[in-house]
Amino acid sequence: MNTKITVTLLLLSLAFFSCKNATKNNQQQPEEPKTSVTEPGNTANLAFDPATLPEEPVFDINTTEGTIRIKLYKDTPLHRDNFVKLASERFYDNILFHRVINHFMIQVGDPLTKDANANVNKYGTGGPGYTIPAEILPQFKHKKGALAAARKPDTSNPNRESSGSQFYIVEDPDACAQLDGSYTVFGETLSGLDIVDKIAATPTGKRDLPVNPVKIINILPVNE
Repeated sequence: MNTKITVTLLLLSLAFFSCKNATKNNQQQPEEPKTSVTEPGNTANLAFDPATLPEEPVFDINTTEGTIRIKLYKDTPLHRDNFVKLASERFYDNILFHRVINHFMIQVGDPLTKDANANVNKYGTGGPGYTIPAEILPQFKHKKGALAAARKPDTSNPNRESSGSQFYIVEDPDACAQLDGSYTVFGETLSGLDIVDKIAATPTGKRDLPVNPVKIINILPVNE
């Protein structure tokens, strides 16, 4: 699997407003992020060898609330390879779900959340220092458990390039249907939808951050 991805230097994040109460004039839209640059993951101590994985690798996202098993699509190779690269470099280890909206989605992937001393107002602005070209395909919808890439809004990101690390998992497909055709969906949940629901229902405070931290412990491939 080719893990070399050339992408432009930008940072992006996805922010949503609650779809449950959305109206014609108040729909969920990405929030304009602040700028922030963080270093890519450490390549010296890989968790696994990306070259050994199949075209559509299966991973366990082990969280503090349980395990979510996902499959990555071969038809979105740039996003697949980037996710594999970051997971192998342990980039996602101990990273927080920093934006959780019940009846919508759960978002994760900002390395700033690993720093206990970081300003929580900056959560959602961090990343590996690059973006990924969009791979928006009509066959991949925001169904329950869909894995999709966060990004900046169209006004500052007309090519709809994806975040280099931030992604979200769909909890409510009806609420997320409006995102079809606008964000890259690059995987799906095979098991652990109850964990997605559990995380989505966790109490949140300012900026939709869980009151009690919910984090990814690690992401490891599954040998099926």
